[in-house]
Amino acid sequence: MEDLQQRPDHDRQGLPSPAPNQVYVNVSALNGGFLTLPERNFVTDPDPEKGTTVPSMCFLIEHPETSSAKPTRLVFDLGIKRDLTKYVQLATHHHITTRQPVYSSPDARSSLLSGGLDPAKDIDYVILSHIHWDHIGLPSDYPNSKFIVGSGTLYILENGAPYYPHDRIEKGSLPAEQTTELPPIPDSDRKHMAATSQTNHHWQSISTLPNAVDFFGDGSLWIIDAPGHIHGHINALLRVGPDKWVYLGGDCCHDRRIITGEKQIGHYDGGHGRLKCAHAELSKAQKTIENIQKLIDANGEAVEWIVAHDWEWASANQNRFFPRWMY
Repeated sequence: MEDLQQRPDHDRQGLPSPAPNQVYVNVSALNGGFLTLPERNFVTDPDPEKGTTVPSMCFLIEHPETSSAKPTRLVFDLGIKRDLTKYVQLATHHHITTRQPVYSSPDARSSLLSGGLDPAKDIDYVILSHIHWDHIGLPSDYPNSKFIVGSGTLYILENGAPYYPHDRIEKGSLPAEQTTELPPIPDSDRKHMAATSQTNHHWQSISTLPNAVDFFGDGSLWIIDAPGHIHGHINALLRVGPDKWVYLGGDCCHDRRIITGEKQIGHYDGGHGRLKCAHAELSKAQKTIENIQKLIDANGEAVEWIVAHDWEWASANQNRFFPRWMY
């Protein structure tokens, strides 16, 4: 696989130009349920009484295959379980009470079925940005899919995540026989967490993003290491046209105003005189956001960015939810 750092025409800040036979992916948003976020927990200078009911968006990605009429289909994130009783941890159930109202329908499965796709037959890969309750959905809906997760995810599912409440990790929530991790990040201090089953990808830089995986090897879909929120958190960068990209930011932040610079990551009273924030490792989360902001600044309108709980984007773009396509 070609290392973009060695390409003479590659601008280290700008995104690479399309190859002569460049492949592009299609992408569409999927409904994955809704939850309510109190502003005081996520941004600086909040309205202390404001809570916004936001989507937990998922995305359908189609990659054309030259050897087959059928594209390879991926789903990025699975949203909220449509049956909330399927969450096994009591702490998760308690946490859900702090996010009311919560609506688990329509979910990712019904969103796919509405466009004629059967999750049990038509989805080749499920890529999870991370394993928080509002992103893991019901993996049993995808019995024939391969699950791809960030390095160390299987470890924290069994042993808990650093700097995150152990009792809110939904242990055993992924099908181990279907799940493969990305390789450890170069120079990571947590390589001991890596699973023995790893994809054969390698990490390289693209534009302002220091660690990215070229998933198909053709520059159409990049999985981005996006640390800070929880260990193993990943984003995706999609090439959807000659001069157009879509960045899926997962939970790099929970309010679009943090990306635009209008707000910063906020802190709240976690009890016993301690301040908490929405991210397990604040300094890493801030660096991830900085890298995304630089990506947007360096590439201008070429990059459309979406975070998982962006109610403003979802409200303005209902015509880009499956079965209609964004690109």
